[in-house]
Amino acid sequence: MKLVNKSTALKVLAGLTALIAPNLAMAADAPNGADTAWIMTSTALVLFMTLPGLALFYGGLVRSKNVLSVLMQCFAICCVITILWVVVGFSIAFGTADGGANQWWGGLGRFMLAGLGEDTLSPNSDNLPESVFVMFQMTFAIITPALIVGGFAERMRFGPMLAFSALWFLIVYAPVTHWVWGGGWLGDLGLMDFAGGTVVHVTAGVAALVAALVLGRRTGFPEKPMTPHNLTMTATGAGMLWVGWFGFNGGSALAANGDAGMAILVTHISAACGAFMWMMMEWIKYGKASALGIVTGMVAGLGTITPASGFVGPAGALVIGLSAGVVCFIATNFIKRTLKIDDSLDVFPVHGVGGILGTLLAGVFASTQLGIFSGQGFAKEGVETIAEQVGIQAIGILAVGGYTAVATLILLVGIKMITPIRANDDDERQGLDITQHEERGYDL
Repeated sequence: MKLVNKSTALKVLAGLTALIAPNLAMAADAPNGADTAWIMTSTALVLFMTLPGLALFYGGLVRSKNVLSVLMQCFAICCVITILWVVVGFSIAFGTADGGANQWWGGLGRFMLAGLGEDTLSPNSDNLPESVFVMFQMTFAIITPALIVGGFAERMRFGPMLAFSALWFLIVYAPVTHWVWGGGWLGDLGLMDFAGGTVVHVTAGVAALVAALVLGRRTGFPEKPMTPHNLTMTATGAGMLWVGWFGFNGGSALAANGDAGMAILVTHISAACGAFMWMMMEWIKYGKASALGIVTGMVAGLGTITPASGFVGPAGALVIGLSAGVVCFIATNFIKRTLKIDDSLDVFPVHGVGGILGTLLAGVFASTQLGIFSGQGFAKEGVETIAEQVGIQAIGILAVGGYTAVATLILLVGIKMITPIRANDDDERQGLDITQHEERGYDL
């Protein structure tokens, strides 16, 4: 009797296995619904950072005669980079080996997003539809050249700006993305850049500095005050950036999990600390705390935590944010007041310096040997000490920063040889809104 029951049980088990196995296989090949929903939400948040967040933040910082030119540049960059991303940008950044990918670029195997379908899963994260990963990464590609706008605001002609942004994206952003996130040499080396300290902030910051130097100062700078025309607009955009950054950093986990949750937590901590410390530095130095200072410090805190957000804990984020407020405040004053470089909206001292600082500190506070300040550990197996990881981080900063500087300089000089890149004195005095677009931001 027992043998009969055992035999029957085995047959039933075999039948159930035959029924369940195909479903298990299908489940293994299907995207995770929660992860997909989170990354789709993060994608919307990151696009929201550029339009309208960054557009309003930058728009309020310039003079009223140039407000529309900044908004127009952000919108136009979004359109151009979207087209280029689909045609060839994604392929250069995340191409496959059979398409010619190597340590330096992704090849052309994904030209026009070849092979992308509704059911294809992302090779970078097999819990997501590839279309979601493509779109998420596209929003990063959009905001990076848009950040550079702050370096040449109020003086670059619209046509050369579009040409520069498109070429810069293809020659700088897409290859660097491959180096770090697409299977390239910096990723293999062990560089820790969770959400874009080098890929986004170092590239944008260095490019903005080079652009400011090549174009020269705005007419009247630094003798003539060039105060923001609408800080209400700037503060509104800053709030949008703060919220959108949760998708920027939290979404970079590519899953709805504890990694994403920690990234959001440390992002908020660093933003608050950066804003508070900048406010205090300004209050101590000038006797007043300003709205412009607190929102600039917030952006510094956000940019600085970006590369470290998936690797550090809350105590580390506290130190990173406070450091960002101090270091970026000093850098801004040094660039503007001592060197008198007209990086119009402080892209290099905030994003560039913040990205460098955060990338280095990621190598420190990711360590598991710092007690309460410990993080989640180093990314590459075999790296055991803080000194080793910080050395890798420094190599990444130097390589990305150096390549960006040289490529940006060549692009700007090349375009300048073909057509003037800066508005003439009369057009600059009248304002780019009228001279470039025949419109006014305000007609009261």
